[in-house]
Amino acid sequence: MPHFSHYAEVMAKRLGDRVKLWTTHNEPYVVATNGHYTGSNAPGLRDLALSYQVAHHLLLSHGAAVPAIRAHGDADTRVGIVLSLAPVEAATGSAEDQGAAQRYDAFYNRWYLDPVFKGAYPEDFLAELDRRDAAPTVASGDMATISAPTDYLGVNYYMRWIVRHNDQLPFPHCEPVNPPDARLTLAGWAIHPEGLYDLLARVDRDYRPPALYVTENGAPFPDEIGADGGVHDADRIDYLRTHLAQVHRAIAEGLPVRGYFVWTLMDNFEWRHGYSRRFGIVYTDFDHDLRRIPKDSAYFYRSMVAANGFTD
Repeated sequence: MPHFSHYAEVMAKRLGDRVKLWTTHNEPYVVATNGHYTGSNAPGLRDLALSYQVAHHLLLSHGAAVPAIRAHGDADTRVGIVLSLAPVEAATGSAEDQGAAQRYDAFYNRWYLDPVFKGAYPEDFLAELDRRDAAPTVASGDMATISAPTDYLGVNYYMRWIVRHNDQLPFPHCEPVNPPDARLTLAGWAIHPEGLYDLLARVDRDYRPPALYVTENGAPFPDEIGADGGVHDADRIDYLRTHLAQVHRAIAEGLPVRGYFVWTLMDNFEWRHGYSRRFGIVYTDFDHDLRRIPKDSAYFYRSMVAANGFTD
C-alpha cells in the first residue's frame, strides 16, 4: 500500500512533534459492511464480495500506516486502530442459534481482530465466504503487513448482540433480538453496561493488545430544552455512570485500560440519521441559532473528571 503509507508519512512528518496518539482507521466494519454490503451508509452498495475486499484493503492500509507513522514520531508516539466491537450471545441453546452467534461474532468482531493481532482471518468465516465466492483476494505479504505490531486497540462499544438464526435474512443469516425487559436507547439498542466489561475482558484474553482505550461509548436519547432552559438528560447520566463503573471494574482487575472517551461532546451529524440522534453531552440547537447548551450529563461528567471518580 505505497500510496496510503505515503500519506501517513506526510502527516506524521508534519504533525509528529505534536500528535502522540495516532489512529489509522475508525470502525472499518462500518465502512466496509454498512457502506458496501447492507447499503445503509454511503456509498450505498450491496455487494458481499466487494465489502470484504474493501475490508481487506482498509486493514492493509492500517498495517502500512503503522510503521510509516512510527518512523516519524518519537519515543512517546503510539499507533493503533479503533474497532466497533460487541459481545455476541445466542438467543437460545439450539445448535442453529449457537451457530448464528459464532458467525455473527466473526462477521462483527473476529474478521477485524484476528488479522490485526493474529495475522490471519478466522478460518471458519473465511470458509463461509469461500462458499459464496466472496472471500477477498489476499496477496503474498498482506497478512504480515496487516499484523504490524500496534501500541493499543481502541474499542467503540454501544451494545451487545443477541442473535438467532434466520434463513430469510441475508448472510450471515442472523437476526438480532432484544430481551423483553430491555431498556432501549433512541437508536433501538438495548442498554447493557456489563457488556463493556465482558468485551474488554474478552479482547484482553484472546488478543493481548498492549493497551486498551474505550474510544467511543454513549447513547442517543430524546433530549429537549426544558422550561428552565436546561437539558435534563437523567437517562444519559445513568448510562454513563453504569458504563464507567464497568470500566473501573476492568481496571481494578488489571486489564490494560488506559482511557475512556464519551461519544460525543456535542450533538452532531450521525451518518444517515442526520441530526435526529443526539449523542452529545452538550445540546446543539439545530432548529434555531446553533447555540450550545451543556446538558446535565456534561455537569455530571465534569464533576467526575475533576474528582477522578464518582462524587456521589
